[in-house]
Amino acid sequence: MAGSREVVATEHPDAYVVRLDGHDQSHVDLADPRRLVFDYVRRAGDVLDAVAPPGVPVRAVHVGGAGLTLPRYLAATRPGSHQVVLEPDEALTELVRDALPLPRRSGIRVRPVDGVAGVAALRDDHADVVVVDAYADGEVPGDITSAAFLLDVARATAPGGVVVMNLADRAPFTRARDVVARLRTATGAVVVSAEPATLRGRRPGNLLLVGAAPSTLDPLLVALRRSAQTSAAPYRVLDQREVSDTLGGGR
Repeated sequence: MAGSREVVATEHPDAYVVRLDGHDQSHVDLADPRRLVFDYVRRAGDVLDAVAPPGVPVRAVHVGGAGLTLPRYLAATRPGSHQVVLEPDEALTELVRDALPLPRRSGIRVRPVDGVAGVAALRDDHADVVVVDAYADGEVPGDITSAAFLLDVARATAPGGVVVMNLADRAPFTRARDVVARLRTATGAVVVSAEPATLRGRRPGNLLLVGAAPSTLDPLLVALRRSAQTSAAPYRVLDQREVSDTLGGGR
């Protein structure tokens, strides 16, 4: 793949930013992989904290790898987790492995395939959680927001499992409305977290979509709202009704 890839040291000891084509893609703290700096990544971490009792290993699939921030987080918070990362940029993976080595016996395997092909190769009910967070040229590729792909993700997600998707958008959320509708069809129900300023239309931002069966999502919503209230960067979590009111009408 063309484009620039670099790992840049930050002012914090042992912390680095993975930068692609001038865009900060990941923040990695080698000394403390539990420290999640980017706001939407911290929100995703809150979801991962709630998908099972604390410390219990899970089976996870990550569509998009970059600095492997969330896989490292899961390996630290849920040792013994089995994780597959689908990252087609082999040069990026090699750079990250060299500059930001994974801990021994991390349980993280990186496959050099794109999300569509990688998910298609997974068996039914493979994962407890699937995280979709992939960008190309600063945009979320259309093929990983399609109805067909999200249905395939749901196929590979075990009963009681959760799908987490990061989507950048701004009011009136034209694209997000469609993706919410597709994810709801695939999983059964969707809740969304975002910064208040993004929901008010003051600036673009990252919407974190969480899809699951209603019986799974209801207790998860309670945990996420608790995390939102105590977060260093407070955020809002929209329940199913609020999602329909704010992000309904999609195709």
